[in-house]
Amino acid sequence: MFPRTALVTGGASGIGAAIVELLQAEGASVEALDLRDGFDVSDPAAWERVGPVDLACLNAGVVTGEAEIAQLSDEAYRRIVSTNLGGVVFGVRRLAQVLEPGAAIVVTASLAGLTAMPSDPIYSLTKHGLVGFVRSIAPQLAERGIRINAVAPGIADTPLLGDSRERYRREGFPLLSAEDVARAVLLAARSETSGEVWFVQPGREPAPFRFPSVPGPRDASGAPAGPPPS
Repeated sequence: MFPRTALVTGGASGIGAAIVELLQAEGASVEALDLRDGFDVSDPAAWERVGPVDLACLNAGVVTGEAEIAQLSDEAYRRIVSTNLGGVVFGVRRLAQVLEPGAAIVVTASLAGLTAMPSDPIYSLTKHGLVGFVRSIAPQLAERGIRINAVAPGIADTPLLGDSRERYRREGFPLLSAEDVARAVLLAARSETSGEVWFVQPGREPAPFRFPSVPGPRDASGAPAGPPPS
């Protein structure tokens, strides 16, 4: 059975609570780490108390709720960057030290990390950062026998929606449930691949997103250049 042990950040509500419930139903022993219980993912010292598990779900995240960049407060900016980005970077740094080969990490990103989100540009910034981080860190974690993937859910019916929930329902826009996202997390965790970003959309099966190829450089003669030196 995989996993036998797990941790979930932001595990007290929303997607995090659904991940905890699903993993427990699968027979795993799960530790929920949440700010309301005193665990601050943005505090590097808090991570020093974390030990090895089979699966780490780095799910904690916040929004600014602010579309207008001119109105963005310093406090809101620092809070979202330290939670959404710092919480994952500090977590992965610690997990790289303590996880055993065969363990897995799944990061909760967002479709806002694959496309534009004008309603909260800073949230989109942090989720784009997570997508790039997961794809970039995967090779060195693989050398330790650790897999890392991300899930990128569309709009989910969780407390983060706030007052927008009724508008989506009124307009008939399909929302994901927290349980939909939790099932995608488990799929990504059990995948043998690493460095993937799994999209999660209502009415579709979760699957790895296929990134378009970036045009490569050409040399002075106009011929395609080789890979950059490592």
